[in-house]
Amino acid sequence: MNISVDPAFECKGVSCVRLTAGRYYAVVSPSTGSSVLRMYDTKNSIEVFRYSESCTLDDYNNAREIWGLPTLYLPNRFDAGVLKTSDGEYHLPVNDTLFGNHIHGWAHKRAHKLETAEVRGDKAVCVTSYTFDKDDEMFSCFPLSFRLTYTYELSEAEGLKQTLKLENLSDKHIPVSLCTHTCINAPIVTGGSQEGLRLTVPVGERCELSSRCLPTERLLPLTDADKCYINGTKKPVLNVIDNEMYTAAEGELDGKPFYGATVTDLNSGKRICNEISPEYRFWNMWNDRGGNGYFCPEPMTAMINAANLKLDPAVSGHKELGKGESYVCWQRFFTLA
Repeated sequence: MNISVDPAFECKGVSCVRLTAGRYYAVVSPSTGSSVLRMYDTKNSIEVFRYSESCTLDDYNNAREIWGLPTLYLPNRFDAGVLKTSDGEYHLPVNDTLFGNHIHGWAHKRAHKLETAEVRGDKAVCVTSYTFDKDDEMFSCFPLSFRLTYTYELSEAEGLKQTLKLENLSDKHIPVSLCTHTCINAPIVTGGSQEGLRLTVPVGERCELSSRCLPTERLLPLTDADKCYINGTKKPVLNVIDNEMYTAAEGELDGKPFYGATVTDLNSGKRICNEISPEYRFWNMWNDRGGNGYFCPEPMTAMINAANLKLDPAVSGHKELGKGESYVCWQRFFTLA
């Protein structure tokens, strides 16, 4: 079985790391936020993440959130840019001008450092890191140093596993809120149809959002439309899914317990599976109006605007790290045919 790592692979005009293991290959880009630019199953012709040969580097840099697998620290929206912690209050720039919020943070927009690129047994491995400190322009409004470490492991048996580690390097508490803006390609099978895609995501309750896409702090029972995520009948594209947030629940995959989401191509039976660790307690669904060839089932460790909510942290998922503390979560992507 071919297992290899190419730390000088060029994609979109930037140096990347190409991981290969059996039928899979994945392209990780340290210089553009440690995003996974592409994951492909060569045996089954499955394009996992949104990818296009015609997408230029400028196209990608102008909208990093909607290509591949970008990872966000301080994801989604914070009311009027305000972020409150137990020992501080911070005012982030309002870059969501439609609703008057701060959105998505900045870690995915920075150049990251390649730490390791090597073969370890049956895995192709890439480790990158990003350290935020006083040299960053955002430090003036968020003066809390931290480090993010991204470990990618690709194997034939397990697919692509991403492990995130957030470390607090400051003297004050930092909020924990992590997610991937997971951009699943539509169609998932080369030459397949978008109409035949179905999304399954076990969800518990719906988190009601206001007209500004912020939680009202009300958890609602699922409607029949919401239950389409559970029974696997949800059409993820060719209709509008606009910031539908839910608590995560455990489901099944082929009769076994499974905590994560699956996407099925009904015509071929081929599937993409996204298993998540227990730290991811929420899903936010979005598909950019449904007609742009991708959709985003986004696992989140905390609710939108969690740091500012009055809800018990046990409900909102809000968590803080003291000096020297760290937080780890993981997820993996694999295909079935």
